[in-house]
Parts: sequence; structure tokens; C-alpha cells
Amino acid sequence: MSQHPPDRSTVSAPARPDASMSLLNNVMDHSLDEGYAEAAARRDAEEGGLPRTLKAKLGLAAGLVLAALVVTVGAAQARISAPVVAKEREELIDRIHKETSTADTLERNVEKLRDEVGERQREALRSRGGGQGELVGLLAGATPVRGPGVKLVIDDAKEASSGSGGGPRESSGFSDTGRVRDRDMQRVVNGLWESGSEAIAINDQRLTSLSAIRAAGDAILVDNRPLVPPYAVLAVGDGKKLSAAFEGSADGRYLDSLRENFAIRTRISDQEEVRLPAAPSLIVRTAQPKAAATDAGKGDGQGAADTEKGTS
Repeated sequence: MSQHPPDRSTVSAPARPDASMSLLNNVMDHSLDEGYAEAAARRDAEEGGLPRTLKAKLGLAAGLVLAALVVTVGAAQARISAPVVAKEREELIDRIHKETSTADTLERNVEKLRDEVGERQREALRSRGGGQGELVGLLAGATPVRGPGVKLVIDDAKEASSGSGGGPRESSGFSDTGRVRDRDMQRVVNGLWESGSEAIAINDQRLTSLSAIRAAGDAILVDNRPLVPPYAVLAVGDGKKLSAAFEGSADGRYLDSLRENFAIRTRISDQEEVRLPAAPSLIVRTAQPKAAATDAGKGDGQGAADTEKGTS
């Protein structure tokens, strides 16, 4: 039996090692989806089309031009209205200056009339005081005085707050804010009167029997005139005795407590001479001289003072 060599045409070729990896080969050979590839081809094939980056630049440029146009229009309108606003401002400033000048003039007139009234009051005291016109004027605060006395300076604490005063101030009567209050000044003045003062002034504001010490916010008012710290209290009297009597009084100890507990600053010193101005003109509405009241009451036997208005 003869053996024939195998027919090469009928022998199958050996299989490729990666024949079973057709899916992976397909993914590697066609990494871009066909739809994306077609879209990219159409975009490249468009005639007259602009690159996306250029379109973005053109859009940005158009936005900048529009913004510049808006700014330019706004600046033009502001330039047009600026003269009108400036004119109105100047007119307002002129009105303020004019009204301020008018108020200053009226204030000077008031002061002049007040001085004239005070001078007439002093003249009336001299002419009708029965030889004691100067003494009556001194006691009424109608005449300036000078003589030995004390100077008491009271000031807020260095780090005083602007609170209205609550807590310990309301419960114990002390200041927990470091600010001098109207009731503090009331106690100081009452203590000086009790210690023998003959005349008192606070920041050159003369006190009389009709004076009132009140508060408006954080400001202290004396006869409705605001005072600012430090408060310089001048009192006429025997300097050494007056100072010692005040420091030993209950009101003097109250002032010491303010200094020790709330850092309110105080200092008192004897003065060889202090000068106190006259008080503003006094308006007495319910009292009149006894002689005039007696004459008015002769018809009905009454000698008491009437309640009709009068001035001293």
C-alpha cells in the first residue's frame, strides 16, 4: 500500500491566537462611535462654517460692546443730570447757611434782652430793697458774686459707656456706666448747700432757688441748658470748712463711692477766690412783694400774697 503525501490544498490553516478576541479587536479598531464619527465628518464638511472657538470669541466681543454701550449711556445721562444735582445742593447749602445765620441773630437778641431784663431786675432790687438790695440780689442769684470757696470737678470715667443706667444703678442709686448722671449732680449740689455754700454755679451756670437739674439722654441740663463734662462746680463759702463739711457729709461719701466703685473722676480744692456770674432773668409767676399784696388785700382784710402773675 503506497502512502501519498497529504494534499496541501485540503489542509486548514492554523487558527490565529486572537481569533476568539474579535469583540476586543473591534473596540480597539473602532474606538469612536460611528455616530460621533459621522457628526465630526459633517461638521468638517460644512462650507463657510467657523471654528467653535472663534464663535465664542465673537460672542464675548459682542457682550463687551453691549456692556460698554450701557456704561457710556449711563455716563452721558449722569453728566447731563450732574449740573442739576449740583445746583440743588448749592441751594440747599445756601438755605442752611441763611437759616443758621438767622438763628444766631435771634440767639444774640435773646441774650441781649435777657441781659437787659437782668439789669432792670438788679436796679429794682437796689431801688426798692430797703437798703438790702445787694443782699437780696445775691441770695436770688441776680448779681455776680466773688469770694473764697471751693472748686469741685467731676468727670466721667475714662471708659464710660453710653447706657441709660440699669441694674445696680436702679437698685442702689449708683452709676454702673461710668457716666455722671443728673441725680449725681443733684446730690452734689444739695450737699454743698447743706455744707454752708452761699452761691453755686456749674460750668458758669448760676444756680438759684428755681434752678432745675435734669437729664436729656446722656446730657445734663441746668435750667434747660446742656452741660458737657467735666463739670466744674464752684461754691462760695469758707473754703476749708466748706470742703471738710462736704467731704464728711452723706453726699460727699456718695461721691467717694462713685469714684471708688465706678471710676468716676473727682477732685476738690480750696480757692482763695471764685467768681460766679449772675443767673439768667427769673420769671416768678405766683408770688409778688408782700407790701403790694397787703395793699391789694386791704379791702377784704386779706394780707396773703395773691396768685396773679408778676416778675422779680
